Amino acid sequence: MNAHQWHGHAMTRAAAVVGCAALALSLTGTAAQARPRDPARQVLGAQDGWGAYGTGTTGGAAADAAHVYTVTTWAEFRAALAAGGDAPRIIKVKGVIDAVSEGCDAFAAPGYDFDAYLAAYAPETWGLDTDLSAEPDDSPEGLRRASAARQDQSVKANVPSDTTIIGVGRGAGFKGASLQIKAVDNVIVRNLTFESPVDCFPQWDPTDGSKGNWNSEYDTAVVHGSTHVWLDHNTFTDGSHPDSAAPTYFGMLYQQHDGELDIVRGANHITASWNVFTEHDKTILIGNSDSESTAAGDRGKLKVTFHHNLFENLVERAPRVRFGQVDSYNNHFVADEDYSYSFGIGKESQLVAEHNAFTLPEGVAAGKVLKRWNVSPVTADDNYVNGRRVDLIAVHNAQIPAETLQPGAGWTPALRTRVDPARAVPGIVDHRAGAGRLR
Repeated sequence: MNAHQWHGHAMTRAAAVVGCAALALSLTGTAAQARPRDPARQVLGAQDGWGAYGTGTTGGAAADAAHVYTVTTWAEFRAALAAGGDAPRIIKVKGVIDAVSEGCDAFAAPGYDFDAYLAAYAPETWGLDTDLSAEPDDSPEGLRRASAARQDQSVKANVPSDTTIIGVGRGAGFKGASLQIKAVDNVIVRNLTFESPVDCFPQWDPTDGSKGNWNSEYDTAVVHGSTHVWLDHNTFTDGSHPDSAAPTYFGMLYQQHDGELDIVRGANHITASWNVFTEHDKTILIGNSDSESTAAGDRGKLKVTFHHNLFENLVERAPRVRFGQVDSYNNHFVADEDYSYSFGIGKESQLVAEHNAFTLPEGVAAGKVLKRWNVSPVTADDNYVNGRRVDLIAVHNAQIPAETLQPGAGWTPALRTRVDPARAVPGIVDHRAGAGRLR
């Protein structure tokens, strides 16, 4: 990527608003033109995936010195996001910022008691035919809702347009935070490790499936109705709270994680490059519903590029796609024994998956890489499994004939930078992807 390369709209954005409300934040940096090689001022390359389409993605590269912040606490970070009006901004994150530093008990509403919740809604008491939506505010479910609302207000951070958020050095990141990139344009997020937020108050839904289920909130990052977003050299992980350590209640996993990255509600022109997605179940969702009301806003959008990412020890959704034209190339997928699938082929999806490498353990068949949720064509050429070139569609259809896939996504990606040979992808990606590896 050429750090000096500016798209036309970057110069328009360069007219930064002068003056900033006083904040107890440390200010750093100089004007964009004075430090063009500063990673915080780098912009997405002109051909680097869907995020480069049209006006491209420059984030806060045009920020003046008054709108460059260095933050070390959650309060400082949220204040920096809120400061400065519409001016471009750069937020440099130092160290690990914990959005739930006081623990889950700090969010609990007065009177909330988890043991009382379990006693009230145990299947042998409540049954499995009625959900909890009608429960009053003073019920165990009502108190859970109030507690959840407190956490929601505390752990979500709304990112404005024309913003770059970047980690300083090798040890920067967030624990328990949910980054909301919602209804904005032109955002860059780089060089950060995100430990997935833990839902302190998951909801029991007796009607979810034949046995009921625990459902959680808080995706690590949500791109909702936003355009021109570049996610680069980040690490997304469950970290110290893996699902394997979670208890079971009512015979079901007490699920406290949602997705690592959701791209939904008409979001468009996104590039995710050189990230690590690891140790998670439902990883990436593109398009959140098959419903026609949602589809009306998603058709013709949800255009996303994934390249040179490491998807390691995930269960599923890397990604699951509805509607979008998604280009996935030069990624490395490393599975373990819990593996379900990588690419989910959803309603009206147009996935192109090429020049990728898959490392599957013994006993996991290559036919599982693709999962058909709906009948949509897919392009899957020049992919390697355990060092050998494999036709993923052919092996899927042979191994799972009841879910036949049709080849040919119907479009050809044009926005790509260097395409590496698929055989070389593990060596390249494993050594260069993730937080702390910016070059």
